[in-house]
Amino acid sequence: MSLKTLKYCPGTLAEGYSTYSPGCLRNLFRGKKVSHLLPYVQPGQSEEVAGQFIENRKRISISGVQEKLSLLLEKNLLRLTQEGEQGTYLLKPIPRDLKKVDQVPANEHLTMQIAKQVYGIHTAENAMIFFKDGTPAYITKRFDVKEGKQISGNQQEKWGKEDFATLAGKTRDNAGPNFKYEYSYEELGYLIQQNVPAWRVEIEKYFSLVVFNFLFSNGDAHLKNFSLLESTKGDYLLSPAYDLINTHLHVDDTDFALSKGLFADDTKSETYKRSGHPCQQDFITLAKRIGVTASRIEKMMHPFLEKQPFVETLVDHSFLNEANKRGYLQLYYAKRNYLLA
Repeated sequence: MSLKTLKYCPGTLAEGYSTYSPGCLRNLFRGKKVSHLLPYVQPGQSEEVAGQFIENRKRISISGVQEKLSLLLEKNLLRLTQEGEQGTYLLKPIPRDLKKVDQVPANEHLTMQIAKQVYGIHTAENAMIFFKDGTPAYITKRFDVKEGKQISGNQQEKWGKEDFATLAGKTRDNAGPNFKYEYSYEELGYLIQQNVPAWRVEIEKYFSLVVFNFLFSNGDAHLKNFSLLESTKGDYLLSPAYDLINTHLHVDDTDFALSKGLFADDTKSETYKRSGHPCQQDFITLAKRIGVTASRIEKMMHPFLEKQPFVETLVDHSFLNEANKRGYLQLYYAKRNYLLA
């Protein structure tokens, strides 16, 4: 999609906008009129700018393979943070060392929008954004920074946040380089029971996210991509979802990121054993084991089993190229068929 002929909001993908829609501006930028064009060329295009990006990356405390840059919104302009400043946005440029790398920002943006708009999953606010030359990037608002709560200068107070690798007591030092993958989604559910007072509400949100990740081929939903976030009442709840992406467009991965898969004891339905992919019954078993109320399970599974035409609309409006729009939908259809088996 050419930036000169934008027809859809780069945030919500709503039709009829050549920049961010009012709803997107309200949710992502506190209503400020922010441009979908960054005041920077993409990293590597200029030695001076490349140096700024390298320094900025050193200050990012969020782990992960994909490059992340820290931004601040000053009046209505986004800029890179400087030393001593707390960023309120994360920028992900096109990464390296993957197939179809130029499609990664659009893929993550689309997947996050589908989660929010189609399935009602609480996600981090996000949008597509573009460097001066039109090169795409993905931008997301940090949910662990308190709005308007400054300690000093541009340092802001933060909400407490614990990822599930920390809750599981797993680190590189005590569990090796694959520490964030060696677990099961069942065990992750038990961590919610142990650490969240209102776990019966939060376990439903978690269960929906696990099913969503399967349906949309997110094969990188590891321990550090789930977190608990401090609430205004001082307790901890499941954080907004983040890092949702159809990884299978870029790597030949498996259905699940966690090495044990759904269950700690390798439980599998006959369909799963036969096809190599889980079906509805496997997710129902997971829901029961992690404490989802039995009368709620069928209702929670229903949206994922139904064909959702709005998924096709959002894919069509997305910034993926035409070949990857087709590939994205084909993967969705295939995974939905596995669920229906």
